[in-house]
Amino acid sequence: MATKEKNIWVLLIFILSGLVVGGLLGELASRVSWLWWLSYGQSFGLTSPITLDLSVIQITFALMFRINISSIIGMVLAVFIYKKI
Repeated sequence: MATKEKNIWVLLIFILSGLVVGGLLGELASRVSWLWWLSYGQSFGLTSPITLDLSVIQITFALMFRINISSIIGMVLAVFIYKKI
């Protein structure tokens, strides 16, 4: 009997795609008056970028997360679909 091995990388891709698609749908839903609640969320991360100046090269680091209700729903749906596959 063959077993189907699930890969953790596939799960990670599913979760990230659920977050991205859900976030996009949340931003689009913010323009509809009765779907405003899907765009409700929080932003967290580095508000001002960190700059590393090495005289030859200058590197700037910045990271900001914007999580809303629809991105959480997208993530949950992605995990549900992953478990069904």
